[in-house]
Amino acid sequence: MLNVIVDGQPVQVKKGSTILQACEKLGIEVPTLCYLKHLTPEGACRICAVEVKGVKNLQFSCAALSSEGMEVTTINERIAAFRRIVIELLLANHDADCFSCSAVGRCELYKLAMDYGVERSRFKRTKKARPKDESSEFFNYDPAKCILCRRCVRTCNEIQSNRTLSLRDRGVRTSVSLPFGKVFSDSNCVSCGNCVSACPTGALTTKASKHYRIWEVTRTRTTCPYCGVGCQMDLLVKDGKVVGVEPADGEANPGILCVKGKFAYRFIGHPDRLKTPLIRKDGVLEPATWDETLNYVADGIKRIKEESGPDAIAGFASARATNED
Repeated sequence: MLNVIVDGQPVQVKKGSTILQACEKLGIEVPTLCYLKHLTPEGACRICAVEVKGVKNLQFSCAALSSEGMEVTTINERIAAFRRIVIELLLANHDADCFSCSAVGRCELYKLAMDYGVERSRFKRTKKARPKDESSEFFNYDPAKCILCRRCVRTCNEIQSNRTLSLRDRGVRTSVSLPFGKVFSDSNCVSCGNCVSACPTGALTTKASKHYRIWEVTRTRTTCPYCGVGCQMDLLVKDGKVVGVEPADGEANPGILCVKGKFAYRFIGHPDRLKTPLIRKDGVLEPATWDETLNYVADGIKRIKEESGPDAIAGFASARATNED
């Protein structure tokens, strides 16, 4: 174990732990944009900069490793001024149509700008405008709102292992891109939506998100019904209807979902969805109660056993089967 001091508070962390992990262990909040718990640290946004005693330059806490006897300061005027400059630089190339943006209320860049009192950027835009990609059936990509945090790229590559997204070009021309400059609908994208869930701004948003604002919904934690993996997710509910789904950090799913869990929730309100069990009577399926249905099944199994013996009964079980199967 390593002994580290953060803002005057001692803490012990395992060897190989980052400064940010030491801060988290103490409950000290350090702002981040490119950092996500299950992704390899990138140090791309620079927002998480902290001071380390005896080190001249600010250190990026998400990537810098802790060492024995290290003394860390997470906030002072120097650090705050640096973070404000970083926020201004990000805003310089970020379309500021916040009130019409689908990410309003959950945009992490907007929150940081408010926290650090940054109302506008003094820097000129350096990026050229790129066209939006609205080809996906489920989500949109707006390059003008991308801050190059690489969270989407790392999620696609490291967790989803699909390797659809990558960085293209260098310097001010750098952008998140698909192979050979294709659009999402013409790529190997599986529409899992995990890049959308990882995005801290409005660069990647679901098409459904334009119909609600985050403060209008309530969250209900539940288990995805599509298979037996047991992925945890939050249903976003507005006016009694599910309008969206966000992955939760569960034992079976590290903050991710598949395309079914993320986008196939609309079956809930589909007019063809069965609302009650059905029992076939005289060749016609008729609605029944659960008690009637379970008794019907039990009587049927009992009858088969009496008429043909227990070997005539087979069971079907699978982690991918629904409860009804």
